[in-house]
Amino acid sequence: MPNRRSIAATALLIVSMAAGAQTPPSLKNIYRGDFLVGSAINADQITGKDSRGDAVIESQFNTISPENALKWENIHPRPGVYDFDIPDQYVAFGEKHHMQIVGHVLVWHSQTPAWVFQDDKGNLVDRETLLKRLHDHIQTVVGRYKGRIHSWDVVNEAVNEDGTMRQSLWMKIIGEDYIAKAFQWAHEADPQAQLIYNDYSLENEAKRNGVLALIAKLKAQGVPVTTVGLQGHSSLTWPSIEAEDTTITAFATLGVKVAITELDIDVLPSATSQQTADVSLNFAQDPKLNPYFVGLPISVQQELAKRYADLFAVYLKHRDVVTRVTFWGVTDGDSWRNDWPIKGRTSYPLLFDRNGQPKPAFDAVIRVATEGKPAN
Repeated sequence: MPNRRSIAATALLIVSMAAGAQTPPSLKNIYRGDFLVGSAINADQITGKDSRGDAVIESQFNTISPENALKWENIHPRPGVYDFDIPDQYVAFGEKHHMQIVGHVLVWHSQTPAWVFQDDKGNLVDRETLLKRLHDHIQTVVGRYKGRIHSWDVVNEAVNEDGTMRQSLWMKIIGEDYIAKAFQWAHEADPQAQLIYNDYSLENEAKRNGVLALIAKLKAQGVPVTTVGLQGHSSLTWPSIEAEDTTITAFATLGVKVAITELDIDVLPSATSQQTADVSLNFAQDPKLNPYFVGLPISVQQELAKRYADLFAVYLKHRDVVTRVTFWGVTDGDSWRNDWPIKGRTSYPLLFDRNGQPKPAFDAVIRVATEGKPAN
């Protein structure tokens, strides 16, 4: 017998279909009451230059993340110099369309300018200097958007694949407590904001155990971590559905919520044997690793659709814990996967094609909401 939420979702789908055959149903409406559905948006979409992308964002999503606008190298490129132009427009965009606005990211080993870690002679600074720079950055950025940005990715990718702490310059200069201090200062700057620890490949047991231990330790210290972000950079075969289910359940037992923060599914042959989203990777071009440059075969479209359906069925199962599902990009043409880890590849990891049209994967995700189970 269908449950109440599937009846409501089906009703929304019928209304959408009645509005016209050319109007796709809306993800944000279909999953209303379950979790928010969003996308990362780029500068052209923030500023209105990409009107086609904006139309998809406005019709489909009720939460947004900035792909690059709030990263340290862009918002705080030089000592004492902040560039709030694009970030201000980003927040205004979200407010205009009544969206939950996400801040990404305060502390990361990547896309942070070298000056943050160096003195005027190029030597590494001491612990107290770096702590002050971190404190001032968080207070300035989070404080500017207090009450407007609703959740922050406070610390990004602090754990290695084997579960040990990443030996970033944050770790080497300050020590492990840089994480606790970042969360504490973000909370001081905006006590109402949701604060997220964000990472990839947490479905792999060793890394998951390392992050579970980190979150448990932080919570025992009273550090205000509210949410763990599973980035969700997946492939057609990884992670297993069982691993996704296990991972969400494991973090829920710690008393934190889970957000799917950077969802996409790679359909291309992997350039590395390791499941990773390390942005520093760079491999030489190889035609064998770019097989769909003229278009995605129907058979692979179907695989992608089933894969998305299977994952969304897990998210739906855990809707009491999962707060949002955010795709990392709006259309296939926007995706970082076109250039990672090999420049110039043609990738198809999202629900909307390069023309902003819904793919079979979009239909499959809609069916999960209306049927409450994966599409066949």
